[in-house]
Amino acid sequence: MVKVWNKLVGVWLVTVLFCFQAFAFNVSDELVREANQLLGEYKDAEALQKFEEVLVVAPQHYEALYKISLLHSRIGLRYSDESQKSEHFLLAKDFAEKALRVNKQGAESNYVMALAISNLSFVSGAKARISNLKNVKLYLDRSLAANLRYASAWQLLGRWHYKVANMNVLECTISKVLNGCTKTEASNSLAVSCLKKAIALEVNNLNYYYDLAVVYREMKEIDESIAVLQNAAQLQPITSEDLELSRRCKVMLNELSPS
Repeated sequence: MVKVWNKLVGVWLVTVLFCFQAFAFNVSDELVREANQLLGEYKDAEALQKFEEVLVVAPQHYEALYKISLLHSRIGLRYSDESQKSEHFLLAKDFAEKALRVNKQGAESNYVMALAISNLSFVSGAKARISNLKNVKLYLDRSLAANLRYASAWQLLGRWHYKVANMNVLECTISKVLNGCTKTEASNSLAVSCLKKAIALEVNNLNYYYDLAVVYREMKEIDESIAVLQNAAQLQPITSEDLELSRRCKVMLNELSPS
């Protein structure tokens, strides 16, 4: 009788667990749909809150984890106060680590980790900033190995090449001491190649055009920079960040154009 009772209890527990998992899946699926809708409407704070709700019912939800990381990186950039920036960037790194534990080889998890580390460099000293470069490249390589059509990863890799290729004497010295990246590993030409790939994949992203114009300007290829900025002028700004980028593009275009 005891054996029969234990077997019935076991079956009941399995049934309850299955029902709970099915319920959690349905709830998280609906919450993710709502969060992505908010994200598409550029309501980042609301989207962040909704993705956090997903984790209440599904703590290992991969999409929620990496998108929370992405949103903290995005929101952190909007603050001028370094402590607020740092708080969001650290949270971005924390959630990127959680996403990597769920999917170590994921294009998204590796990208958001590279982005978080790169953003933390903005609020770090020279030594930490230089030492971070190697890890940024590592995660970007993994991201693109998983998905060669990841436009955001190509943009960040383009920025990486630009930063490393244009390190000053002090930064090169620090990098050498830390056994970090060297200028021979990067070039402005490779930065151009990466940013062109990003634009080809997402033709309406003003960020990519601005970055490419900056690299061309650094290379003294003024005609190329002007052409990129003229193309950027044809794009319609959507967000407040787009409006600021559009303004910067116009300022640069006026500076570079012949009088």
